[in-house]
Amino acid sequence: MSRIVQLDEQTANMIAAGEVVERPQGVVKELVENAIDAGSTRITITVREGGLASLTVTDDGCGMDSKDAVMAFQRHATSKIRTQSDLWRIHTLGFRGEALPSIASVSKLTLTTSDGNESTRVKIEYGKTVSVSAYPADQGTEITVEGLFYKTPARLKHMRSAAYENSLIQDVVTRFAMSHPEISFRLISDGRTAFQTTGKGNLLEVLYQAWGREAAENAVPVEFSDFDYAVTGYIIKPQITRSTRNSMHVFLNGRMVRTFRLYKAIEDGYEDFIVKGRHPLAVLQIHMDSQLLDVNVHPSKWEVRLSKENQLEQLIRTEINQTLKNTVLAPKVEVSTARQTYYEPLTLDTLDLNTPAKEEAPQSTVQPEPVQQKPVQKPVRETAELISEPEPAPVYTPPVEAEKPVVREKLPDMQVIGQLHGKFILCAVENGLAVLDQHACQERVHYEEIRAKLNTEPVMTDCLIPLQVKASADLVQRVDEINEAVSDLHIAFEPFGRDLLIVRRIPLWMKDIDAQTFLQDVMDSFREEREIRYARMEKKKIATMACHRSIRFNRNLTMDEMREVVRQLGTCENPYHCPHGRPTFVILSEKELTKEFLR
Repeated sequence: MSRIVQLDEQTANMIAAGEVVERPQGVVKELVENAIDAGSTRITITVREGGLASLTVTDDGCGMDSKDAVMAFQRHATSKIRTQSDLWRIHTLGFRGEALPSIASVSKLTLTTSDGNESTRVKIEYGKTVSVSAYPADQGTEITVEGLFYKTPARLKHMRSAAYENSLIQDVVTRFAMSHPEISFRLISDGRTAFQTTGKGNLLEVLYQAWGREAAENAVPVEFSDFDYAVTGYIIKPQITRSTRNSMHVFLNGRMVRTFRLYKAIEDGYEDFIVKGRHPLAVLQIHMDSQLLDVNVHPSKWEVRLSKENQLEQLIRTEINQTLKNTVLAPKVEVSTARQTYYEPLTLDTLDLNTPAKEEAPQSTVQPEPVQQKPVQKPVRETAELISEPEPAPVYTPPVEAEKPVVREKLPDMQVIGQLHGKFILCAVENGLAVLDQHACQERVHYEEIRAKLNTEPVMTDCLIPLQVKASADLVQRVDEINEAVSDLHIAFEPFGRDLLIVRRIPLWMKDIDAQTFLQDVMDSFREEREIRYARMEKKKIATMACHRSIRFNRNLTMDEMREVVRQLGTCENPYHCPHGRPTFVILSEKELTKEFLR
């Protein structure tokens, strides 16, 4: 008797559902992608109990006629592609034709759709079609999924709490809103509007809704390109960071993906500006020829393959770093007690009514004010009022200064007025008080001095015994290519046998490290096609050398010494952060200080 049998269609669909639909978040992702492909301008997602009890996705797209409404639930039935060649030029988010039959096989699904001419309702329960009938509906599509995974207990028992599943759904909806700001999204969770955008095409408005006012006001627009890639979006100034990578979003031709290498490229661009263990916030839209992007890798479409990925990594890393260098990054300290006027008696709020018109309106997002003193801030304050209302969509008009990068000017004129506890240098500046970390300032000065010296005047030393580096035969044949890649290390590899390379001379700074291990790491990086650059690989070593030469805490300085520290800091390429990413100084604004004294 034959032991190999053909699985029935329902079983095959349930197997496919295990890959396509891992949890309610996956259902929302697939249905919203279909809605976007249908040309929708408004998409509403309604979930109950984390999507396990029910979830509904409603759109105003092109809809379907009765024949397409039934055909959509057949495996690999799709309107996105026709032939094999179409797989190399996919311009839609969906194309596999697996999502709807997979979802229908593990839930009770109701589809109501209209193409403007005829309307249809299709009901399917766990893979079996219950009814197909005419049903009145506006143009568009509404899909309701109930009882998800109730007949697949092995999957259901791995679901977590409703609150956790809700958070995952909100995360994916937020990503959709960031990738398609021209579409209005609304997420209703257990009868409450949890997230909403206007669909006016303003990405900064979406960032405001997702990350809050502070992040939106510190957003720096980026726009750069090369022959193959065009990148637009926003990066957030490094004074705002997160403990995880979850706030870095990369979209390839409008498609949300998970790509560790591009996340790492973004972090490398921030390397000089944030401390270790913290991660930046960024949203990047990357546009390219569709033939450079292979999306037919995984059924969930989270993973893709990208041609010339090294080129894109280098572009992102370099341009983000340059943008941050050309942006004013001096952090400003806001005194926390100045935010508490909202909780004080109403009589204190009325003091602001007498504030001269030339002064800025307070920046607190929660403080209600009947009179707006600064026109530029008015749209932002209206946003804060709208957020407190449950139904209307918040509208955010970005501050003028966030619309374009602020070109970094020289440091503000600092007049040294004293020292605090042998640790901080206090300087008077035009708009307040600057507090300088004397050790961090000296670290930055010495770091740039040492780096410039090692790069422009390398001191070489001959090895008594040439250093041997293990390499595969193919790398030995590519020795010229390797030497070109490591030219900024000022070393040269020579073939020595079939699978060995040797180095006869090394820079003098390598005497303080395990040169053998370092060179082996260089070879491993080349094997894995990672970038090999001296500035990155020896940054930690240079930073350590700079740290040891810098002024320590608890050392009292004369006025002349403090002035010299300030002068040297002003000559640095990046005077705002030490080599470890900590700020070199902060500014206490005169406005906040005055407010503390109730002036």
